[in-house]
Amino acid sequence: MPRFITGYIRAIDALNRLIGRVAMYLIFALVGVLLWSSVSKTFFTPSLWTLETAQFVMVAYYILGGPYSIQMGSNVRMDLFYGSWSLKTKAWVDAFTVLFLMGYLAILFYGAVSSTAYSLGYFGLEPFQFFGDLLMTALRDGPSAAAEKLGYLERSSTVWRPFLWPVKTILCFGVFLMLLQCLAELFRDIGRLRGVEI
Repeated sequence: MPRFITGYIRAIDALNRLIGRVAMYLIFALVGVLLWSSVSKTFFTPSLWTLETAQFVMVAYYILGGPYSIQMGSNVRMDLFYGSWSLKTKAWVDAFTVLFLMGYLAILFYGAVSSTAYSLGYFGLEPFQFFGDLLMTALRDGPSAAAEKLGYLERSSTVWRPFLWPVKTILCFGVFLMLLQCLAELFRDIGRLRGVEI
């Protein structure tokens, strides 16, 4: 395998391992929010923010932990046949099926970017161009000029009404990391087929 591919695999594995190990502690934040929700409903005035905060923390926990889960091989597989196959057969099947996963994730990433652009007040059909213009404006004219390009910021329809762009940004970041990890897994499977373990 070329050196840049093995370097890519190691770099993505290290990045997703770090993010996954940090994200797994979000379960304690989730428990804390739900515990406060129970206490506030029992002894005080119920908090309006707990349910949605718990949902947002769960999204971050799930989506940021996904690439690490793929890296560790702890994602769900149909083990009826897979478990008895040789390593080479598993590599062939994994290399083939990861392409479908990458196609799905690419569509999901486009949808997540479009939804994030919508939450920042962009209602057009070119979300990547919107974010490119936003970035160029921020670099050229500063963050305040970029903030002027934003439209009406989307909020939740609940009583608490938090902004939705933070959780949608985390979704974009997590799906992008998942795509990078899937590409690393494809390269790793190709390496296994060539007799190289990375």
